[in-house]
Amino acid sequence: MNVKYLLLAPVLVCQVALAEDAPELNPVTEVGMVKIEWQTPKDFRDIKTSNELQSRFENRLFETLTKNINKQAEKILKPGQTLQMQVTNLDLAGDMRPTFGATPGDLRIVKDLYPPRATFSYSVNEGDKVIIAGDEKIIDMSFMNNTRNFNNRPFQYETNLFDDWLQKTVAPKL
Repeated sequence: MNVKYLLLAPVLVCQVALAEDAPELNPVTEVGMVKIEWQTPKDFRDIKTSNELQSRFENRLFETLTKNINKQAEKILKPGQTLQMQVTNLDLAGDMRPTFGATPGDLRIVKDLYPPRATFSYSVNEGDKVIIAGDEKIIDMSFMNNTRNFNNRPFQYETNLFDDWLQKTVAPKL
């Protein structure tokens, strides 16, 4: 067998593996009355995973948050209304810390010092008519003291962040 082909094989395998992990540039998730465009997730402040492919983690994160936001939006929006969001930044609660070989992946340390935050624009529409719209930068500095956090739902802090925003900002305007 030719030596140059043996040397080329690992390079091709790595390229295929990287191509499989390459996430969509601006993924869009839609559940019920909520549609969210996640604009350039690679530039988000912190949506790192500790133990799975980054693209799979991002898909799971975006789908879970969209589903949870839709649950709250169904309680607030009237029939025929939709919520559209363009998320430009997301910072999950906690901070990723390296384990230096003690475990296979990094660990997410959740402390008051690292609150969840998001930056996005939104619009509530009824048909083709925009009812309300705006730009938001939201942060939950007291996320560790919230009594709703005593469950093991995935992305519970971020879900509560968006739920509070819907209750305090969108609901009163409708």
